[in-house]
Amino acid sequence: MKRVLLFAIPVVMLSVALLAWKKTPPPAAPAEGIHWITSIDELQAKMQANPKKVYMDVYTDWCGWCKKMDATTFQNPDLIKYMNNNFYAVRFNAETKDVIHFKGKEYTFNPQFKANTFAVELMKGQMSFPTAIIMMENFQDGGTQVIPGYMEVKQIEPLLTYFGDNVNKHQPWDAYLNSYKPKWDHGVATDMTPPAGH
Repeated sequence: MKRVLLFAIPVVMLSVALLAWKKTPPPAAPAEGIHWITSIDELQAKMQANPKKVYMDVYTDWCGWCKKMDATTFQNPDLIKYMNNNFYAVRFNAETKDVIHFKGKEYTFNPQFKANTFAVELMKGQMSFPTAIIMMENFQDGGTQVIPGYMEVKQIEPLLTYFGDNVNKHQPWDAYLNSYKPKWDHGVATDMTPPAGH
C-alpha cells in the first residue's frame, strides 16, 4: 500500500502541474520596438529598393536628453507602429569617426566641430542633441527638415503625421498644428528634469 501511495502521489502532482501549465497562457512576447537602421549604406540600399521618408535621430553617447528620449518617447507603442510603417528610422551618432558615403560624397570626422561632417552638413552647423532630421523619399533636395531638441510624444506625433501622411504637400505646418487632434496614447507627462550627463 505504501508503495502504491509513493507512486501515486508524484503522478497526481505531475498531472496537476501539467493541467495548470496548459491553462496558463504563455508570457506575452516583448513589445516590438522601432526598427532602427544604424548604417547609412543600409539606409541608401533600402531607399533604392523601396523609397520612404526618413526619420533620423542624431545623437551622441554623452547626451542625457538623447537617452531620455530613447527611454520614454521612442517606447510609445503608437509611435513605434507609425514610425515602422511610414519611415525608415535611422540612428546616427554625430561623433562617429567612420567614413560616411552619402549621395556620392564622402564625410569624415571634423575636429573643429567634434562631429562627423555628415552630421554637420545635415544640421547646418547648429550642433545640438538630440536633433531629428526628416528627409523625403529618395532624399529629394529641399525636403530635409531639421528639428532640434528633446520631444515628448505629444510634440512628435503631429510632426511625424504631418510628413508621414503627406499633409506637408498641401497644408502649411502652422495650420496643421493649430487644427491637430491627438490620436495616440501619450501616457503620463514626462519629467522635464535634465538627465544626468546633459
